Amino acid sequence: MKKTLLFFLLVILFVPGVYAQYPPPAGEPGTTAIYKDSAVFKTWATGCSVVRGFVNISDTTITYEGQNRAFYGNDADGTGAPDDFSVSLGDGGIATLTFDHPIGNGEGPDFAIFENSAADGFLELGFVEVSSDGSRYVRFPAVSLTQVETQVSTFGTLDATKLNNFAGKYRLFYGTPFDLADISDSTGIDLNHITYVRIIDVVGCIQPLYATYDSQGDTINDPWPTPFHSCGFDLDAAGIINLGPQAINDETDPITLNIFPNPVNSNVSISITQAGPGWLRVTDLTGQTRLQISTLQNFQKIDLGHLAPGIYFLTVRLENGREISKKIIKN
Repeated sequence: MKKTLLFFLLVILFVPGVYAQYPPPAGEPGTTAIYKDSAVFKTWATGCSVVRGFVNISDTTITYEGQNRAFYGNDADGTGAPDDFSVSLGDGGIATLTFDHPIGNGEGPDFAIFENSAADGFLELGFVEVSSDGSRYVRFPAVSLTQVETQVSTFGTLDATKLNNFAGKYRLFYGTPFDLADISDSTGIDLNHITYVRIIDVVGCIQPLYATYDSQGDTINDPWPTPFHSCGFDLDAAGIINLGPQAINDETDPITLNIFPNPVNSNVSISITQAGPGWLRVTDLTGQTRLQISTLQNFQKIDLGHLAPGIYFLTVRLENGREISKKIIKN
């Protein structure tokens, strides 16, 4: 009897996807949501091309104000920093983003996608794919653990802890991060030279004829139908966190910031070629300030022992307003 009980406990705990929980909504402990003003972002998408989907893919004769495809926003609304001006994709619509500098595969998340949901629960999801040549695209392995017995209604809600690797997991002004390491076994793509990011609206219908499926072959359930001009995924922005090696970076700058050791256990030392008036700040991935020092020195030791293990960003701001940031890995 004890062996039988132990067996069933092991099944519950270790069978993939049975009770798996993913990071919670923005602002909650353990979230991976990144606020738009975080120092982690180096630059933003500069180009956006959208192919609009229908307002209701199950009946393409349905229209909203005379049009049967989404028409809220303009392609340019998917570029630049998050500003709550978004472009709606419609059922199954596609947005292709381009950048002035390539995305690289660095430590931790490499880029983030922003949607414009006004609430933590009303989530319109999108698949994310990347390419280094605009031809061969690789999709991030998205997983949905949302029930599929009952259709999530037009204004229904989702639980973020049941969603992984979907754009749109977080509310307005909080980006969903993506780590290129998740697709490191892919072929025909240069993970240090990603120049295209594609977002494809998830049609959340659970009817087999119109359903979309996650990386495990399971039906994805999200609010549907949404027969409005703003239906489907609403793209606000895409920000680069890790620049590819061909991108221009601060290593060519006459003002340099060095951090050592990195990764760090407790104390870290910094050196900067121009010290003086200004400040130093350490922020986490959500953009929250964890440490701030008001006076800079050329060689300065900082105690980070109180920080939890993870990825942080150390930013120095000089008297002339110039800011330089470096990533820190805290063990």
